[in-house]
Amino acid sequence: MKLKVKSAAATVLAATLAVSYAYASGPAAPAKKRQAPREETMQSIEEQIQALRQEMQSQIDALKQQLASKDEQLRQAQLAASKAQAAAHKAEAAASWQQQAVKENTNAVNALQSSVNGIKGSQSSLSKTVLAVSRNTQQIKKEVNHPDVLHFKGITLSPTGSFLAAETVWRQGATGGGLNTAFSTIPLANSDNANLSEFQGTGRQSRVALKAQGKTGDLTLTGYYEMDWLGTGITSNNNQSNSYVLRMRQLWADARFTNGWDVSAGQGWSLATETTNGLRRGSEILPGTIDPQYEAGFVWARQYSFRVTKNIGRKFFVGASAENAQILNPAGANMPTNLLIGSAGNGGGLYNPDANYSFNKTPDFIAKIAVQPGWGHWELFGIGRSFRDRIYPVSGAAFNNTVWGGGIGGGFRGPLAHKKVSIGMKGLWGEGVGRYGSSTIADITLRPNGTISPIHGFSALSTLELFPTPRWYIYLNYGGDYLGRDWTLNSKGQEVGYGTYTANMTGCNVEVPSNGPFSPSSPANCTGNTKDVQEFTSGYWYNLSSGPKGTWRYGLQYSRFERNLWSGDGGTTNPGGGASGIDNMFWTSFRYYLP
Repeated sequence: MKLKVKSAAATVLAATLAVSYAYASGPAAPAKKRQAPREETMQSIEEQIQALRQEMQSQIDALKQQLASKDEQLRQAQLAASKAQAAAHKAEAAASWQQQAVKENTNAVNALQSSVNGIKGSQSSLSKTVLAVSRNTQQIKKEVNHPDVLHFKGITLSPTGSFLAAETVWRQGATGGGLNTAFSTIPLANSDNANLSEFQGTGRQSRVALKAQGKTGDLTLTGYYEMDWLGTGITSNNNQSNSYVLRMRQLWADARFTNGWDVSAGQGWSLATETTNGLRRGSEILPGTIDPQYEAGFVWARQYSFRVTKNIGRKFFVGASAENAQILNPAGANMPTNLLIGSAGNGGGLYNPDANYSFNKTPDFIAKIAVQPGWGHWELFGIGRSFRDRIYPVSGAAFNNTVWGGGIGGGFRGPLAHKKVSIGMKGLWGEGVGRYGSSTIADITLRPNGTISPIHGFSALSTLELFPTPRWYIYLNYGGDYLGRDWTLNSKGQEVGYGTYTANMTGCNVEVPSNGPFSPSSPANCTGNTKDVQEFTSGYWYNLSSGPKGTWRYGLQYSRFERNLWSGDGGTTNPGGGASGIDNMFWTSFRYYLP
């Protein structure tokens, strides 16, 4: 830019000089005729040239001034550009530094945030640890001051399940029993006992329980002992000191593995008894009755067994057991006697001499599956039993006769209405399964030649339980035990067996005459066999108080029993030959349960 301005100025100056020179050195103008004014003219031209020079000089000076100003502006612009470039470099450097600083700050913030989160986590973990330590300390103090279990060399001992009971029963028709009801002896209508009521009060159902449990590796070992005073000794009576002996209810040991296998042995509830937690011992569920015989139709036994079960996925369970057998004495009319099936107990063998013990060939075998699919508990089981006697025929050598029987059963139990209601049903059907029904009517009858015939039987129980509040437990049950007819003719044409049509029923439904000396009967000439026993029960339990010191509980139960006999030959005094008995019973119970 500066060079261009200088070139233009030089060009203008050169042109001016050329013009001046032309005017000065060019040919003279033709002489005019008048010479006098020539000097004046020349002087005027010089003045003009001088004025032009001055003007040109002024312009040149102005251009120089402009050029100098432009140079200064250019220098200032270059200086400003240099400063701007320096500032830009500085800003860029500052921006880069700032970006690096921001990145570093971000990393620092992230690291700080991570540290803060770690500190928070540590604080949370520390808080949880402190809370856990506090809870453990409280738990230790509780276990020391108010222990739920006792500790002995790594084993926990718990008396939970123990209670003290004060209970009564009133029956419209006397059974001659205590708190426990013999269902198969419900008095028939118009019999002696049907005209007498009875009242009994006792504390014999009080219970002592002790559970010992220890864990080692993948194994949990449990031992359980349970007893009450419902046993009877030689000196037991109600005369003055109502003293009764301790009775072994349960005494078993169990080994449970983490892989689902469970092995147990000892006296306890039969595998046929309903459970609530898979097939585990100790989870049996019983009718909520005060009556120690529970409920007609309830399937159970409490006896020795060796049991193996497997938990498959906590929803499916399988198990099998071998259990102590006992054959109820053969029942029926015109029974043969040329056989041996058992005998009274041998005192030297520590058996009760007033009770019968069968000579069992094998234990009872029970297999069972249970399913807990998400709602309720479902069961299916089978029982296999062997019956044996030794027969002494009129001619020929004595021989042993073995017959197999058994049955199939199942049931379910499930909650409704947010667990405020529970419904359930269970049953057993088979041949020779009478002893597993709560009425224990009969297992077998005999053929004329002494061979055994298992009696067809059926037991069933339905339950409805209500839990309106934590204090209340209300139950309603209906169940029954049934035996079918099982008879044949002997060589004399007599009906032999259970539920014969020719059974003498003439004395049924009538009371023993009172017109002269007589001996009470039960009643006389009423030899029909029991067809079924039915029971309807309603009752409740109410917790008067419940807490860490134990539970004080009150219960009331009502039961209506109906016992029916198979019809026989009633003659003119008992048309139809039928007989039945109805009994109404009430129980009360006050119990204190250990916590």
